[in-house]
Amino acid sequence: QVPLVESGGGMVRTGGSLRLSCVSTRYLNSYAMGWYRQAAGKERDLVAAISRSGGSTYYQDSVKGRFTISRDDELNTVYLQMNMLKSEDTADYYCAADPRVPDTDASRMGYYGVDSWGKGTRVTVSS
Repeated sequence: QVPLVESGGGMVRTGGSLRLSCVSTRYLNSYAMGWYRQAAGKERDLVAAISRSGGSTYYQDSVKGRFTISRDDELNTVYLQMNMLKSEDTADYYCAADPRVPDTDASRMGYYGVDSWGKGTRVTVSS
């Protein structure tokens, strides 16, 4: 497992932007990385994922065109740029890491379980 710490959450108006960061004190280049979110009373869902090499990405349909996941392995950091935020994006966002995801298919993030979780950062979008 790797320690993961999220930051960048907060309150923002509808249509605004936030950038979430997930940093580790260990190297992340052996891990596919993902961002999950969990709204109140709902299950935790995969929002976006990126493969170990960065060559494959996955986005949940509801965030396509608005969110961008990226990684900087020199900084052991993964980002989630969130633009055009909507009220339905309000949730706790969690960073996840797993070494078993095929490098060619980031959509398989979570298929084999998740090796490591962060503690989450809250995003609140209000009108």
